[in-house]
Formats: sequence, structure tokens, C-alpha cells
Amino acid sequence: MDRPWANRRLHFVGIGGAGMSGLALVALELGAEVTGSDRSGDSSYVVRLREAGIEPVVGHDAANVPEGAEVVYSSAVGSENPERAAAQRELHRADLLGELTRLRPTIAVSGTHGKTTTSSMLVHALRGSGLDPSYLVGGEVRSTGSNAGWGTGEWLVVEADESDRSLLKLDRRVAVLTNAELDHHATYSSRRDVEATFREFLAPAEHAVVWDRPELVALADGPRVWPFTADPALSPGGSAFSLDGVEVELSVPGAHNALNAAAALTAIRAIGADVAAAAAALRDFSGAGRRFERIGTTPEGALVVDDYAHHPTEVLATLDAARTLAPRRVVAVFQPHLFSRTKHSARAFGAALAHADLPIVTEIYPARERAEDYPGVSGRLVAEAAADAGHGKRVAWLPDFDSAEQFLRGELREGDLLLTLGAGDIDALGRRLAAPGRTPGG
Repeated sequence: MDRPWANRRLHFVGIGGAGMSGLALVALELGAEVTGSDRSGDSSYVVRLREAGIEPVVGHDAANVPEGAEVVYSSAVGSENPERAAAQRELHRADLLGELTRLRPTIAVSGTHGKTTTSSMLVHALRGSGLDPSYLVGGEVRSTGSNAGWGTGEWLVVEADESDRSLLKLDRRVAVLTNAELDHHATYSSRRDVEATFREFLAPAEHAVVWDRPELVALADGPRVWPFTADPALSPGGSAFSLDGVEVELSVPGAHNALNAAAALTAIRAIGADVAAAAAALRDFSGAGRRFERIGTTPEGALVVDDYAHHPTEVLATLDAARTLAPRRVVAVFQPHLFSRTKHSARAFGAALAHADLPIVTEIYPARERAEDYPGVSGRLVAEAAADAGHGKRVAWLPDFDSAEQFLRGELREGDLLLTLGAGDIDALGRRLAAPGRTPGG
């Protein structure tokens, strides 16, 4: 195997995250000496790193950085981090990912929603067509059991992050845009600002694959444009539609997943691969990690499903997908992500959550932000907005997981579907509830 990074030593700060762990795994495959640190040592990504022979250090300290290593960091790691401060040379994760996109022709998938699922569908469908793509995705591709790999095939599939404009650092032969909404308020001043960034993302690509909406097609000036759309027939747990005469059947629910599949298959058509074989492969696509992921059932018989939805549009799409399973009730527990996003979108989140039979809201997952910088902003704003939008519907504000677990154990019944929603650690609550023999708070 070609090992073009055999003489490199790379140290990843925050190696346990979805994006960073994937880069670390691929760097190892390409011959680099890989080390890293993370604030936690128990994520599923850390387990995968250990299986590959990478042992992350828990905690951040200048002494963790090997002599002569390039220190790789993400936008979530501030300049005050001791490992960044100790670096002789540092590299943003997007710059390293950009290097990878110059090793192989790349299909880069971006958009406000659907990036991870569409990228995962591309990987699954290309592999099912007899190709073996390399890939870096922001969640586990369930059919491979990993979020990254360096395959033997011609193509590289990457998830292109717009949150910090780092998508513009990637070389992209095919640029896929699933949608465009304002989400990252600390980066973008307006929707027009978002659209300008996506226009710049699409411009240099040989092929631009965009959702067939006038405002999105208009962003694809210059390159060959491949619009995608889907008019699916929805069924419990799946959908079916036709794309250019090819019949497509999915076992993942929701109209939004039909659009994701149409985007993936259109990109496959753009590179000249076998669309019919790819569509056949998608029949057994079971999803990506934390994307409508079935966790299990509670002792009372309620199905527990986890989803990464952290934008109002995503929350509503996930609730709609849950309805296709025809549950007795949809109970939705939402953990807001970021104070800045909650401040700007609390009313929209409330309006979306009001579509659940019982909306429940926990406290905000702060990620890289600090509560003291956003006085008066808490998850209660979302709960109040859901109560207003629900016109008298019962809404629960349960800031911590222990109180939410205790409430739900007394509330859930056979036939209910519990959704845990958010980009933080809300999935841990769902796993608690589905764990056999567990007592609340234990």
C-alpha cells in the first residue's frame, strides 16, 4: 500500500471527535505516526482508535505533544489550549483534510442538513457497486462500522463542513449541496452570507449536484449542474421513488432521507458509475450513527430512537419520519446545542417540537460556548416556545438527565416512540432508558 505520509508525525487535539478521529485513522493508514489527546476517553470513536493501535491521552497538556509533531486542531480548540501553545507547527483539521482531497478525486458533500447521511449513502452505494472508496464522514457508516477508511478505489468521499467555512479548503471534483439555511450564527451574519459561501464551494467543481430548488440551482454558476429531487411514496420505516428511470427503495424512514438518497445517486451518476447497482445497494442501507438510530426499547415497550437533529428543520423532519412508523405517541426529548443557536432560533425550535405529542426540553449543551457570554439564554426558552406553539399542549422542562429519566420512566408506555434529539450527549439518556435492569440516576 502507498504510504505517502510515512515520514510525518501528527498529534491530534480532540482526537475523540467524529471528524478528528476519522482523520487520525486515515493518517495512520497513510503511514503517519499518530498520537492525540481528548477531554474524554470513553466515546465510541476512542474505542475505534484504540482498536487501530492509537491510545489517546485523556486531558490536555503540553507534555502530550511529541517532539517534532505537527499539531492538528479544529475550530473548537482555542489558541489557549496548552498543546497548541506548545506546537512548533500546527495545522487546522481542514488543511489536513484538504491535503487528502488532493491525493484522490473527491466527492465533497455539504449543506445545512443531511451531510452525514448523504455521505454515508455514497460510501455504502459505491461499495455495493463494487467500488471501494476512501471516506471521511461525520458519523459512523453502519455498514462499515467506521467513520473513515482509505479504500483501494479511485474516489474519496468527504463531508464538507460549512460551520467555519472550512469546506472551501477542499479540492472537490464533485460538490454536493443538499440545502442552505442559516445555522451557525457565530460564523455567518445572514442567509445571504451562507449562500455566498456555498456558491464559492460549488464554483470550482467539475460537477455541482444541488437540490432542485431555484434558489439553490442559482448558486451553481459555471460548472455542470446536476439537480436532484425525489417525490417518494412513504411507508412505515421506508420510502420508494424513481430517479431517471431507476427504482429506488429505502429502509430508512422520512422524505428527507429520500432526498439524501437522490443526492447520493445523482453524484454517482455524475462520476459515471452504475446508478442501478448503487440504487440496489441502498436497499439495505441502515443509516449513519446518530441519524434515526434505533437504540432499543424501554422495559415498558417504548421504542427509543436517537437523532443528531440540532436545527429546527431537522427536528421537524425527524418528527415526520417518526410518524411514518405509526406509534401510539411521539415523545421528543430535545437537548439544544449552543447558546448562540438557541438565542437566535428558540421560537423556531419550539414550533417544530410542538409537532410531538409530548415535547421535553433539557438544558443547553454548550460545546465550545460559555453560559456567561449569553445571559438569560437557557433551554427553558425552547420549552416556553414549544408551549406557546402547542396551544395548551403539555410540555416538560427538565434541565438534567436524571430528572428527565425519572419523568420518562413514569410516562412511557408500550407503543410510544421516544426520540432523543440534539448534537450533544442526549443519546446517553436514550441508552439509559433502553438499558435493562437500570434504575433512574444509577
